[in-house]
Amino acid sequence: MIFINPKTDYAFTKIFGSAQSKNILISFLNGWVYEGNSTIEDLEIIKPNLPPQLEGLKDTYLDVKAHLNDGTLVIIQIQVLNVQFSGKRVLFNAAKNYAFQLERRRQAYRDLKPVIALTLTDFDMFPGQNQLISRFVYREKSEGWYYPDNGMELVFVELPKFTKELNELETLTDKWIYFMKFA
Repeated sequence: MIFINPKTDYAFTKIFGSAQSKNILISFLNGWVYEGNSTIEDLEIIKPNLPPQLEGLKDTYLDVKAHLNDGTLVIIQIQVLNVQFSGKRVLFNAAKNYAFQLERRRQAYRDLKPVIALTLTDFDMFPGQNQLISRFVYREKSEGWYYPDNGMELVFVELPKFTKELNELETLTDKWIYFMKFA
C-alpha cells in the first residue's frame, strides 16, 4: 500500500485543514502547542489565505488556519526546504494575521486575540541548538521578563531533531512528531 507524504502542502492541508479533520487538528494542536494537554476543546478551521488589504501588498499563504474556542488564532505551516529568509516569512505571516484582526476603524486594540504561528520544518531551523520544539515570545532583553501583552508566539518543530523509535513513543507529542517524520 502506498501513502501520500503528509509533509507535502496538499496532503498536509487535506489531513489537517478540512472540515472533516477538525478532531484530528485538535489532537495535533494539543500535542504540539499544548504539550499533550487537552487544552483545545473546539476550533473553527478557516480559510488559510490572507489577501493584502491594499493593492500591491504581499499575499499570505498558509497551510492551515484555525480559531480556537478562546479566540486564539493558530496559523500552521510546514517547510520542507530550507529557503532563504524562512524565519522572516514566519514572523511576517504571524504579524500580518495579528494586525489584520482589526478590520474596521471602530474595533479596539482590546479586541486583538493571540496568534500562535506553528511551523514544522524538515530541516534544522536553528543549527547548533538541540531543542526539538522551540517557542518564542516577547521578553525584556536584559532582564528576561515577559512583555505583558504577548500577542504572538512562534513555535518551531524541527523534525530532524526527533530521534525516538516507534517503541519509545510516550506522549501525544511524540506520536504526532513520529507520524510527521516517518509517514
